[in-house]
Amino acid sequence: MTRKGLPAAIAILTFLLSSLVAATSARAEETGMDLLSTYIGSWSGESVLEGGEAPKPFRCRLTISPGNQGKINYSGRCTVVKTNLSVAGTIAYNAAARRYEAVMSSNAGFSGYAVGIQHGDHISFDLAEREKDRGGNDVRIGARIELTGDAIVVDFEVEFNDSGEILTASVPFSR
Repeated sequence: MTRKGLPAAIAILTFLLSSLVAATSARAEETGMDLLSTYIGSWSGESVLEGGEAPKPFRCRLTISPGNQGKINYSGRCTVVKTNLSVAGTIAYNAAARRYEAVMSSNAGFSGYAVGIQHGDHISFDLAEREKDRGGNDVRIGARIELTGDAIVVDFEVEFNDSGEILTASVPFSR
């Protein structure tokens, strides 16, 4: 190859490599969204809220729908005794970072962001936040969302820092 042909060869090689990276990134995003889209639909779950004076029945509904720009949206509502808790958020596959990302907010003032860890068809998200309750007391809130095969499990824990009281629940969802 002559010295004159070297810049052209480098330009062609650069173009081919950038095309390959773009195609790989697009395919990774498509594969990530393929997995997320398997969870689209209506889900329900029941559990028991542990801690406090006595265990309390816990029922939830969750709807997952297609979102914009390669995301899925979720919204859920849980009922404990006479209290309703609602959550909403999005989950996306970030192809550039090669990871899943979730954001969530609730009517209880809790919001969080988590990076999903994937192992095969299993993705888990850990959300943790320190907030103030309606009385201004410090509260630690944590939630783990597990997407596994054809199931979703949401575990959560609330710790009231002033009393040390801890409330927990694990809610398995099915279609």
